[in-house]
Amino acid sequence: MNQELQAELVSLTHELADAARVETLKHFRGGGLQTASKLTGGFDPVTVADRAAEQVMRNLIEAARPDDGILGEEFGNKAGVSGLTWVLDPIDGTRGYISGTPTWGTLIGLHDGTSVIMGLIDQPYIGERFFGGFGKTSFAGPLGAGHLTTSQQQDLSQAIIFSTFPEVGSAAEAQAFNAVAQQCKLTRFGMDCYAYGLLAAGQIDLIIEAGLHPYDIQGPIGVIEAAGGIVTNWTGGPADQGGQVVAAATPELHAAALAILAAHV
Repeated sequence: MNQELQAELVSLTHELADAARVETLKHFRGGGLQTASKLTGGFDPVTVADRAAEQVMRNLIEAARPDDGILGEEFGNKAGVSGLTWVLDPIDGTRGYISGTPTWGTLIGLHDGTSVIMGLIDQPYIGERFFGGFGKTSFAGPLGAGHLTTSQQQDLSQAIIFSTFPEVGSAAEAQAFNAVAQQCKLTRFGMDCYAYGLLAAGQIDLIIEAGLHPYDIQGPIGVIEAAGGIVTNWTGGPADQGGQVVAAATPELHAAALAILAAHV
C-alpha cells in the first residue's frame, strides 16, 4: 500500500472519530437518555447515541470510499470490493456510558482481509485518542500529545492485569483468568476499551478477556500492535475475530499468560 493511500486512510480514520465524538457527547450524562436492551431476559444496552455515532461514520466512509466494506455493531455488515473493511464500535462500553463513567470509547479498525492494519481508540469526554497503524502511533489528550509504546514489563509477578468483567465469560474462563491474575501484582476490572489504550500507552501490562466480537477488538489490535504489544487468542492464534483475547505488553508476559491459560483452555 503506497504512502498516499495510507495517509488518506489515516486522515479518514480521524475524521470518523471526530464525527463520532460529536454524536456521543450530545447525550453523555444528559437526562432522559433512552436505553433499550438487545437481549431478551438479559441486559445488553444500546442507545440513540450508539446508533447515531455509527451512522455518521458509515455515511462518511460511503461518501469517501464507497468500495470499502463496513462491519459495525449496530448496523451489521456491508460487503465491499476493495479488500478493505472498516470495523466500527460506536460506543464500546455502553454500560459505562449510561452510568456516566468516562471509560467507554469509540473503536475503529481497518482490516485488509488477512489482518488488522490500523486501529483507533477514542475517549471523547476525556479527550484522549490512541492511534496505531502503518508502523506509526500517536496519542493526544489533556496532558499533551506524543507516541505510544507498551511497557517493558517481562515479569508476570510485577504485572498489572485488567479485564472488563470479574466473571470474564463462562465459569471456566473466569477460573482461567483468575489463575493468571493470582500471579500478577495488581488486578483491576471495568474499563472496557479504555484498558487497551492504557496498555498501548505503557500504563498497564496485560488484558485477558472472553466473549468479544470483531468490532470489540480490531481497533485495539491496531493500536497495541503498533505500540509494540501482542494480541492473540488464548492459544496464541489470531484474535481479530474476537472470542478469547490476550493482550500483552511484551512477548515474555504473553508467553507466561498463555502457559497458565493452556491448563484451562
